[in-house]
Amino acid sequence: MKRVVITGLGAVTPLGNNVEDFWQNCINGVSGADLITHFDSEKFKVHFACEVKNFDPKVHLTHNEIKRSDLFSQYAMYASTEAIQDSGLEFEKMDPFDTGVIWGTGQGGMITFETEVMNFSEGDGTPKFNPFFVPKFIANMASGMISMKFGLKGINYTTISACATGNTALMDAFNYIRLGKAKVIISGGSEAAITPASVGGFSIMKAMSTRNDDFATASRPYDADRDGFVMGEGAGALVLEEYEHAKARGAKIYAELGGAAMTADAYHMTAPHPDGISAIKAMQLAMKEAGANMEDIDYLNPHATSTPLGDLVELKAISNIFRGSKNLDISATKSMTGHLLGAAGAAEAILSIKAIEKGIIPPTINLHSIDENIPKDVNIIFGEAKEKEINFALSNAFGFGGHNATLVFKKFK
Repeated sequence: MKRVVITGLGAVTPLGNNVEDFWQNCINGVSGADLITHFDSEKFKVHFACEVKNFDPKVHLTHNEIKRSDLFSQYAMYASTEAIQDSGLEFEKMDPFDTGVIWGTGQGGMITFETEVMNFSEGDGTPKFNPFFVPKFIANMASGMISMKFGLKGINYTTISACATGNTALMDAFNYIRLGKAKVIISGGSEAAITPASVGGFSIMKAMSTRNDDFATASRPYDADRDGFVMGEGAGALVLEEYEHAKARGAKIYAELGGAAMTADAYHMTAPHPDGISAIKAMQLAMKEAGANMEDIDYLNPHATSTPLGDLVELKAISNIFRGSKNLDISATKSMTGHLLGAAGAAEAILSIKAIEKGIIPPTINLHSIDENIPKDVNIIFGEAKEKEINFALSNAFGFGGHNATLVFKKFK
């Protein structure tokens, strides 16, 4: 099996539209929550979200790319451009069939879909759709447009597994390179679903926080008063590269992706299995593949969306595996970013990799009164970032439908 390393990072997030801003705001405990500006939320139960701010697609995208793409694809191309520039790759010197894209999104072109359907419903029944309607909203267009932008002619597809999507895309890219089928794959996830239907849909399920009078502290994983997740948006892009190829060109290596695993709860459409059996298995399998045992994991970035049930089930699963570990530190970065849905895993993979590179664990913010049901044998980093040498970092992403996906990154040696 080939070794897989990370040689480039790119991000568009509620905390910054590049990796450095994203990282600095995270380690400084900045909240990305604010009032919704994407649509008029006055009649909705939820009036706030973690929106991307000051996004200018023209920095990395052409006029035609912007015109022909939904915002989720714009985020994907934008973040991928940063990651590719960061990697120093020169694709014109490579066989294009050795390069590819495996992307992820939970909902695809929601803005385009809702806009076109609303325009039709408000008319007289005459079909008047934009000719780019279908190409803009279909989920696979993000991976397609990244490949067109950079001439990448190898494997190309978009995967969907709800909020586990970012991790499953990275897992697929990891496995494809390990098998020797590609030298370089651009992988990650993007989401732009802060829309009336998406916010309204999650809200009616009572999955989202309604803390409208204190939105900056609404995303509060593990807090006794947490009342749901705060929706976010954005993209995370990573350049996954076969080690020998990266070595030959003298690339900077951020970290190695050592293990990845996915399991299914086979239990409920939206609720996690109360015993966390499959989440436990995903973590165990990923650790085994990475050659890591319980004591080796220095940092764990959990799924931790700030829902009453989900946070507790995941921490109990973590406790089941790591009970007795003196080394493990946990921090829930969605307390700052909100929940980027299909992009969450990719964004948090970047944070896990930066934690390894910089030796800093971002904090959990808004944790005022810890839930008394939280296992007592887990160490949650909250309030301020923590300096620590990190050799192994584990990142979880779980999704509706019972999808569990775990990645284990390790310091490159």
